[in-house]
Amino acid sequence: MTAIAVDAAPKSAAKRRERWASTRTYVSAAVIFIWCLLPFYWMIVTAFRDSGYTFDPAFWFTHFTWANFATVFSENLGNHFGLALFNSLVVALVTTVVALLVGVFASYALARLEFRFKFLVLGIVLGASMFPGVALVTPLFQLFTSIHWIGTYQALIIPSISFVLPLTVYTLTSFFREMPWELEEAARIDGCTQGQAFRKVIMPLAAPAVFTTAILAFIAAWNEFLIASQMSNDATKTVTVAIASFAGAQPHQEPYTAVMAAGTVVTIPLVILVLIFQRKIVAGLTAGAVK
Repeated sequence: MTAIAVDAAPKSAAKRRERWASTRTYVSAAVIFIWCLLPFYWMIVTAFRDSGYTFDPAFWFTHFTWANFATVFSENLGNHFGLALFNSLVVALVTTVVALLVGVFASYALARLEFRFKFLVLGIVLGASMFPGVALVTPLFQLFTSIHWIGTYQALIIPSISFVLPLTVYTLTSFFREMPWELEEAARIDGCTQGQAFRKVIMPLAAPAVFTTAILAFIAAWNEFLIASQMSNDATKTVTVAIASFAGAQPHQEPYTAVMAAGTVVTIPLVILVLIFQRKIVAGLTAGAVK
């Protein structure tokens, strides 16, 4: 009996440690979940609340109304939120497409080809992604003013590409570097040229990483505010700029509920997009981790 008790003690302690580890995992996940989603939930609650009860402390939906969303899209108040949505969509799509077209080929060359100063180029790319955008506002504003680009799409797209492209190149370079050379060698043995091997073998395998990078680039361009606030006008302002300059239905009153409604309109499509393609995003983020 004593020997059995001695043998059971380590097993019991191991089970307790395993249960405690599982409990810590679930508690940590719950804290992170609540921390991330609580502001989003409060934004939705406020978006559907009557403006007269903006500061109602109730945690649930109270004084429900759709009027805030009507205020968001009202042209009479000068918000022009529909136009701002279109502008953001154009800027984000063009930025993402150009960044991917350039980034895929650049990252493949950096990962596969051997040339002098290769690591210096990678260091410059990484350094460019860390460069503070606020330091570029004044020179860009002066440059675009002198060439009459203020208030045009190119004044919004070109700086966005410069911010998104380093992230695209660095992310895809890490993925291409982990892909085995044997795949291309096998394709060449079968008669493919290097371009055909890249197009028919490498790109299909790189689709999850490319798709993930595209989502990240689109979100970064969609959420950009600093450059857009200085380079746009009433005809080209994006959603982030439009929300910052919102006018409410009541004069001399901060339109908190309307701003929350606009934030809901802007955020929910991105959330839905990520939820729909979450498997591809996870596959792309983890694809370069192992061979």
